Amino acid sequence: MASNQPAPEAPSPFRSDSFGDEGRTWEEWNPTEESIRPVRGRHRVAKQRGLARSSTVLGVGVIAAVGAGGMATAQSKPPVSISLPDSIADNLPDAKSLPGVGAFMSGDSDSDHGTVAASSPLTTAGITAAEAEGGATDAGEALRARILQQAEQQQAGADAEAKAAQEKAAAEAAAAQAAKQQSVAEAEAAAKKKAAEEAAEKKAEAERLAKLAASYAVPTSSYYISSTFGQAGSMWSSGHHTGLDFAAPTGTPVKAVHSGTVKSAGYSGSYGYRTVLELDDGTEIWYCHQSSMDVSAGQKVTTGQTIGRVGATGNVTGAHLHLEVHTADGTGIDPMAWLRGKGLTI
Repeated sequence: MASNQPAPEAPSPFRSDSFGDEGRTWEEWNPTEESIRPVRGRHRVAKQRGLARSSTVLGVGVIAAVGAGGMATAQSKPPVSISLPDSIADNLPDAKSLPGVGAFMSGDSDSDHGTVAASSPLTTAGITAAEAEGGATDAGEALRARILQQAEQQQAGADAEAKAAQEKAAAEAAAAQAAKQQSVAEAEAAAKKKAAEEAAEKKAEAERLAKLAASYAVPTSSYYISSTFGQAGSMWSSGHHTGLDFAAPTGTPVKAVHSGTVKSAGYSGSYGYRTVLELDDGTEIWYCHQSSMDVSAGQKVTTGQTIGRVGATGNVTGAHLHLEVHTADGTGIDPMAWLRGKGLTI
């Protein structure tokens, strides 16, 4: 009949008293003949407490160095399970009892080595308070945040410079456009001013000519111009025409072009009957080839007054009024230009 009592536990190859207290004595272990071949001599398994402690210290130091240097952190890595035999795990020494290691875990300092305990997790080594408040949880994340921050600052600076350059270019373009518009406006204003001045001058000239026309008169009527001043030909003794010919029917009235004094009136060779009218400025008007004269020397006449009649006396080929204009010094000038200068239409 089966028993409910638990089977006796098989003896462990490691004694529970082989670790922990350094004051205990070493025990001997002799394998049986069933497990191994017999060998000569006595064997002992030494407790490797010194090696275990050194390995633990080295491992913690490496982790601390990695974390304090701000290098890669194990926080973002998946956890790795490490399995140990129960017989070993149950007999491992307490980490706080290890020299130089307990200070990292308990916050106390090791008086033998002067080691300062870490007050924060190794994964946050090198993280500033501002970064911690911003959500940085480890050194790698803090480094990444710093790099991104620097990149953003550089980009912001570049954007600011580009914006300033654009604003400067826009301001220069606006200034150039304004200057161009101002130039166009000034040119338009100048053109308008010039046009207004020209219009004013034309108006003034028209008024002047109208006023002159009121005081000057065309020398005859019912005429057409048959010969002009300076016209070349063999009919004139000088080789060219010295006056302006108004062809008109015989007996057409000849009028004083302006008020003045009759300087002479009589027959004058090739000119036939000629009347010389002297104006106040010394200009002389010669009326030639008349059929008759109605004034005499020394007589004063007014503008438009009849002083004779169109005829064909002297050296002529037909009835007409030969008109000459001489300046005060006796120089003959173009009668048509002179009459037009007085506002008359010829």
